[in-house]
Amino acid sequence: MSRHASRRRLTLVSLAGVGALSATGLYLLPSIASAAPCSDVEVVFARGTGEAPGLGITGSPLVRNIKSALPGRTVSSYAVDYAANFSQTSAGPGATDMTNRVRSVAANCPGTSFVLGGYSQGGSVTDIALGIPTRLGTGRTIPAELAPRVKAVVVFGNPLRLSGRTIASASAEFGPRSKEFCNTGDPVCGNGRNTAAHLTYHVNGSVEQGAKFAAQQLGQG
Repeated sequence: MSRHASRRRLTLVSLAGVGALSATGLYLLPSIASAAPCSDVEVVFARGTGEAPGLGITGSPLVRNIKSALPGRTVSSYAVDYAANFSQTSAGPGATDMTNRVRSVAANCPGTSFVLGGYSQGGSVTDIALGIPTRLGTGRTIPAELAPRVKAVVVFGNPLRLSGRTIASASAEFGPRSKEFCNTGDPVCGNGRNTAAHLTYHVNGSVEQGAKFAAQQLGQG
């Protein structure tokens, strides 16, 4: 092989090596970027029936208001991954996802505290995760050793009230750290006939009150 051909081959091999290294680097970048630092507080929220995946019309402003109420602390959020179906059969799987999220973050971020919550069927998701029996299924519950790290629970339009119970009355552990909102006439939580009452928690001051309560609970440790 001529000296010129040898140099050309060496150059091609070197470029291939650089290309492979670059590809590997690009492959690793998303993993590094996705390893977000631990936050001081994480809000884990379950949206209501029929809402598109995400925090929903109530969860989104709740998170924004909690962030505003805690200017010196970092606040992250997680939208519970569940169907939120109209047949009301997805609350159990939702509770399992909520619990799994708390377990995962708690294991990786020992300094992170949690705010749990939900709207409508998302309230049932929260109930089940807290270990409160409901007629909407079963799911994985928050382990006893992690319960103290759940500093606040905030729910809106929770169907649990139709059974004559609240989180405060049904859970000695989480009741003192819970805030529940049920508008007068709301058919989902108050056995009323005003459908519009179920759709106004994000505009009637309830979200702001819930965020203030959560911030106060977090301020206590």
